[in-house]
Amino acid sequence: MDTSAARTIDVSGLPDHAYGSRSPLWWGTLGIICVETTVFVMTIASYFYLQGRESQWPPPGTREPGLFWPTINTIILLVSLFPNQMVKNGAEKKELSKIRLWIVIADLFALAFLIVRVFEFKALGVSWDSNAYASITWILLGFHSIHLVTDFIDSLVLTALMFTHHGHKPKRMVDVDENAFYWYFVVLTWIPIYLVLYWSPRWL
Repeated sequence: MDTSAARTIDVSGLPDHAYGSRSPLWWGTLGIICVETTVFVMTIASYFYLQGRESQWPPPGTREPGLFWPTINTIILLVSLFPNQMVKNGAEKKELSKIRLWIVIADLFALAFLIVRVFEFKALGVSWDSNAYASITWILLGFHSIHLVTDFIDSLVLTALMFTHHGHKPKRMVDVDENAFYWYFVVLTWIPIYLVLYWSPRWL
């Protein structure tokens, strides 16, 4: 008797997609988040290292960064968590109409943040090569901006797919779900950066 056939498990009926930790894409996203978190932590550590070597921070002749534009952006990001969660809920429930509505709204929030970020850079009042303070400030703000731009582009691609026949595919909804998961990382990393760049010079 051929026992190999008896031991064979038929997996043809299993779904070809999964959400959360059951998905390889989720683990890939989590791995990227861990790597990028390390980069942010090292950059923030460099900021405080440079600050500790100066008797005055920002250095003489360099004004403290204004709070208006970064605070506006902080509010935009925090409010964007709501449409982002709606997108995530819609993806997990496979509600395409809900995804289409909320992903467009989430994209508009991301676009608003990027527009305000331009004013934020201008309001720094220093060039990236003015001094050590200016360089590390531009690097921290620049790293976060790169994450925003790349995620915004990814979101636009997914938005376009949701309005085509690809939007009905469960795999694409998993992509939308993981993109929403990554947006939480983008938002949460901004909070310590905001505090470091705009409040620590006033506290320390």
